[in-house]
Amino acid sequence: MEFTGENILEFVKRFPDDRSYLAYLSGLKRTNGFVCTKCRHTKFTIRKKNFARDCNRCHHIESPTDGTIFHGLRFGQRKAFGIMFEMTATTKGISASQAARRYGISRTTAWAFMQRVRSAMQSSKKYPIVGDVQVDEFVLGGKETLKQGRSKDSKKKKIVGAVELSEKGKVKRVYFNKIDDYSSKSLSCIFEKHISIDAHVLTNKWTGYAPLSKRYKIEQKYSEKGGSMKQMHTVIHQLKSWLRSTYSWVHQDHMEKYLDEFSFRINRSIFKQTIFHTLTARMLMAKPLTYQMIKISI
Repeated sequence: MEFTGENILEFVKRFPDDRSYLAYLSGLKRTNGFVCTKCRHTKFTIRKKNFARDCNRCHHIESPTDGTIFHGLRFGQRKAFGIMFEMTATTKGISASQAARRYGISRTTAWAFMQRVRSAMQSSKKYPIVGDVQVDEFVLGGKETLKQGRSKDSKKKKIVGAVELSEKGKVKRVYFNKIDDYSSKSLSCIFEKHISIDAHVLTNKWTGYAPLSKRYKIEQKYSEKGGSMKQMHTVIHQLKSWLRSTYSWVHQDHMEKYLDEFSFRINRSIFKQTIFHTLTARMLMAKPLTYQMIKISI
């Protein structure tokens, strides 16, 4: 049975030890079916000791974490699930430094695992926006001397975002992508990944959007200091505040994963009761990542 809720006491009660976590992962794996990696047989038996799946034909043993992001975890499932719970159920999430102190692990270990979690938060890109959407580009970072507007040589992190609106004009989904510059080619990434050609797109008057109107239904308006796209600018403010208050600083090479985390949390804000379960299921479907693949740079 899936875990629902945001109550930390209920979470601890549901998962008192590593065995309870393995049972949860095993249950999720069973719903996804089974194919033995050795002989391709589809029948198996669950071992009571560690909830591993024992192939009925060749008796190859597959643990609940085999072939998943949890594979090779060295600090225990209980700590891993605790970090995941705080990354999803809490309002602002948790930083690697906080996780290291709370769970008694090194900051490097905490950061690397959280990067694995963020990789599972990445959008599947299966459900593009088809309704009303606002798109805008912005920067992250402090002020730079003699650098204004869309300076090409600015060291600030450049981002383009898209906000899908409901029929009542409320924020429904958000997506962000890191870009190298403000050219039409760079701005097109958010369109190609997340926006249907049938969507109605509202942007500012920046010339980089004009070439994209050949394929997408784009309406351009003057920004009016954010007044023409209030929902978009509200979400941008939320993103900046979240990054500053939770992480204070994010490396340029890893910004995309933090954007994925923010989008994942916002897009499921009305499904907070099941967000932890959703993330756990995604992590079982994602492929294992090594430290080298994550490219640690801290």
